[in-house]
Amino acid sequence: MGTKKGLSPINPLIGWLSKRSKKVNILSVIFLALCALVALKFIVKNSDYFYYASEVLHIVGTLVLFYKLFTQKTCSGVSLKTQELMALFLVARLCCSMVLTETNVQTALDVTSLLSVLLVIWIIRFKLKSSYIKELDTIRLPFVIVPCAVLAIVVHPNLIHYPIYGSLWSFTVYLEAISVLPQLRYMQNAKLIEPMTGKYVFALGLSKFLGLAHWLIQIYETRLEYFFLGGGGYLWYLIGFTAEIVQSFILADFCYYYIKSFMQGQLLRKMPV
Repeated sequence: MGTKKGLSPINPLIGWLSKRSKKVNILSVIFLALCALVALKFIVKNSDYFYYASEVLHIVGTLVLFYKLFTQKTCSGVSLKTQELMALFLVARLCCSMVLTETNVQTALDVTSLLSVLLVIWIIRFKLKSSYIKELDTIRLPFVIVPCAVLAIVVHPNLIHYPIYGSLWSFTVYLEAISVLPQLRYMQNAKLIEPMTGKYVFALGLSKFLGLAHWLIQIYETRLEYFFLGGGGYLWYLIGFTAEIVQSFILADFCYYYIKSFMQGQLLRKMPV
């Protein structure tokens, strides 16, 4: 495929990046992302908007999946196990929200996300089952869920009146951090990326970046006191922040190559090695 018209002003940048190593390019992207984060901090006054934007992007990504499923009549390229992990952590998070907080915008977004994911699961399992390639969806869910559950029991927020929900909330954070792994493994096994699936995963990457931005800004605004909410010096907040970083970096490599291919006027069709 040729280069798209109108992209010539960034050709020098593409040429410069192509001559640099992968590590230098990734560090450059991280630096630009941090600059964007600083700029957003001064533009957006309420840090909760970053969380809302993150959830909206997740929903947008799911809408991209709907478009693929309903127009192309195939679910090839989509990991059912990633959708099931997402449904699991959303159910757990809603259970916590209904007990620990009042119904708000966050709860409404979670309900919308859950219904969307459940519909995707239903379509894959029943409507388009013949096009689902189970052999490529190889990650075993117990190997993902059990370690998250054990870690949640050991490290969780100290909720005096709701000890069980403390573990359940931390379980949602840990599981969300690695829920996209089956989708990435699926694409690696298939050795190709379908355009709509690539857009879906890229939307998830942007969603995780905004989620990480939400954490970073809260930590900055509280001068690190965010790690010591309640005066207890909870280890969970540090582990939760680490989980947020992990899920961002899991998708960072994919997003880097996706942006690079887009700048070159191409579609990313193979998983980066």
